[in-house]
Amino acid sequence: MRALDLAIIVLFLVGMPLLGMWIGGRQKSSTDYFVSEKRISWWVVCLSVVSAETSTLTVLSVPVIAYMATPAQGGMTYLTLALGYIVGRIIVSFVLLPRYIAGDLVTAYAFLGKRYGNGMRATASVTFLFTRLLADGIRLFATAIPIKLVLAQYGIDANYWTIILALGIAMVFYSFFGGVRAVVWVDAIQMLWYVLGGAVVIWWLSGQLSDGWFSKALDVNKFQMFDFTSSPLTGAYPFIAAFFGGALLSMASHGADQLIVQRLMSTKDVKSAQKALIASGFVVFLQFAFFLFIGVMLWAFYNGVDPVKDLKLGNKDELFGYFIVNSLPSGLSGFVIAGILAAALSSSLGALASSTVTDVYERIRKTPMTDQERLRHGRLWTLAWAGLLIVCAGLFASSNKTTADPIVVQALGIAGYTYGALLGAFLLGLIFKRVTQVDAIIAFVSTVLVVGFVILGVKFAGSTPTINFGKATADLKSLTGWWNTPLGVAVTLLVGGLLSLRHARGVPVRDELDVKAES
Repeated sequence: MRALDLAIIVLFLVGMPLLGMWIGGRQKSSTDYFVSEKRISWWVVCLSVVSAETSTLTVLSVPVIAYMATPAQGGMTYLTLALGYIVGRIIVSFVLLPRYIAGDLVTAYAFLGKRYGNGMRATASVTFLFTRLLADGIRLFATAIPIKLVLAQYGIDANYWTIILALGIAMVFYSFFGGVRAVVWVDAIQMLWYVLGGAVVIWWLSGQLSDGWFSKALDVNKFQMFDFTSSPLTGAYPFIAAFFGGALLSMASHGADQLIVQRLMSTKDVKSAQKALIASGFVVFLQFAFFLFIGVMLWAFYNGVDPVKDLKLGNKDELFGYFIVNSLPSGLSGFVIAGILAAALSSSLGALASSTVTDVYERIRKTPMTDQERLRHGRLWTLAWAGLLIVCAGLFASSNKTTADPIVVQALGIAGYTYGALLGAFLLGLIFKRVTQVDAIIAFVSTVLVVGFVILGVKFAGSTPTINFGKATADLKSLTGWWNTPLGVAVTLLVGGLLSLRHARGVPVRDELDVKAES
């Protein structure tokens, strides 16, 4: 009977890239390839944004957060982040989006080029490329987990590298031929698929759990949403750190990350982009709640046993995939796994290619590029980044057993290294009108070094500085990761703002994007 599941999965992996090619059509210009001539409906972009930012990490790893949560932590406290996400998106919608779209830009970093110069533009773009490669490498690896479990049911011991290679080829297929239009539409379809798959899981589990499971979950705080008692410096999801950190993280990811900004730029005007972005915040909140609830139901189904010690799984992120393969009936299992694969095929290749070509390559090339040359290079870089992404995902697969964090937390941790510097660079140019390109680059590099020290350097130090927040005290080794982005923004604004004081007073620095956005 498992052959039915396998048939559904294969049909999906072949059908979705072909559907993307058909939707994308023939790309006649680089603008069409990178931003789809700005013709995509806002609600499609909204679903695409949600799919791009959560994808497989939400489907596989968020349920594990609720499953593993202790009574002291609370099972739904991850939603505090989502509340911050909504606030962050609202700010981006009215502060940054008008400047991108009024300036008729292809990437978010073109704004930095207009404000500071090409040096800052290239610095931010290269930082985005490196960070996105690592974060999406984890996402691609996460998708290989349920496939490995399915193949094991047939006695096929496929390694992660082989599975990742197959997924990478499927993902690059429609990105290469269909451009951003194919990516956005396939994202929207795939998001609906994996949410429907989650609904199937809830429906099936509701018929399997014994009476009283909901009350037991309430007794151990599995539905607790806010954590006001844990230390805001060291807790898992304390309200202040999670809400404030989530807001700034969302401002960075949706205002300074080309993966999301590219999708928003494919809408027809500022109002459409604003509707897509703000609506996506509420959809993400509901989606997080949805998959956390699945995690609570899995906790009741397995009686809260340890996934690694008791179920003999390779890591706890395999729990949901293990349940799908071993507990769901044939047919339903294949449908849900196809939904998980749908989440993974949300492609960042177009964003990586557009940023590489327009922000980096065109800046160092001495002769101007024609539109057809830009289109050809965009496709070539799509292939190049696909190869790098496959290698990165394989390396994460080889090392994942050594880490204790859920995959989704690992991915957000990677973003924490640079998101503060990226967002800080944008805000610096808006707040301090006398800041020059040299000031911005020094502030940017300083921020990356400071945040890198906090995240990595302190791990190798014998003793670390102690910080205080009200009555809470912690050394840097135990500082919760939700403070990384706020710390980065603060350092960028502090360093850049101080450097700007050395310039003589005069007419504030303004560019044409300020005028267009305000009008």
